[in-house]
Amino acid sequence: MAWITENRRTASIERRSEPYLTDKIKAELSTKYFPRYPTKRAVLLPALHEIQHAYGWIPVQALEEVAAFLELAPAEVMDTATFYEEYWLKPKGLYLLQVCRSLSCEICNSRELTDHLSKTLRIDPGETTTDGRFTLIELECLGACGTAPVMLINDVLHEELTVKKLDELIAALPKDPHDYRDPAVTWDDHAGH
Repeated sequence: MAWITENRRTASIERRSEPYLTDKIKAELSTKYFPRYPTKRAVLLPALHEIQHAYGWIPVQALEEVAAFLELAPAEVMDTATFYEEYWLKPKGLYLLQVCRSLSCEICNSRELTDHLSKTLRIDPGETTTDGRFTLIELECLGACGTAPVMLINDVLHEELTVKKLDELIAALPKDPHDYRDPAVTWDDHAGH
């Protein structure tokens, strides 16, 4: 198998004037995480999560800002961010469609779900629709083998899927993904839980 390489030596980094690692995020990391870990380096994963949660992905400028804040080499931060699949180093769609392709789901025809989404949305796994609404990926296992095939839409698990159920789910998605909630969760988010 050939190595996939990127020319980062001559690549230009898109920059914006305001930092991604805001004073608010720095304060959160300093008060919540620094006391819990023995070194600043140990706060790298929470810092990357905070950036991704705030922006939906982690721009290179943000990686550099995290490195400076945690007193790490930018290469160490890049190595960590590229090692873990959960970090997005390029923008993703408002809705992340994550089809499980574990053995149980494969046997229960998860390939049909992926193929249907690819055809309907006109994207392959790993791609984002031109309108930026959907990104399609496949995952190894979501731990719901007894209700296969399954998938996540953002962080919401959907089980015992069929193409028909999938089409209904996609059609019912709200315009703003922040309004999308797991229908199985019934407690009030503001009740202090």
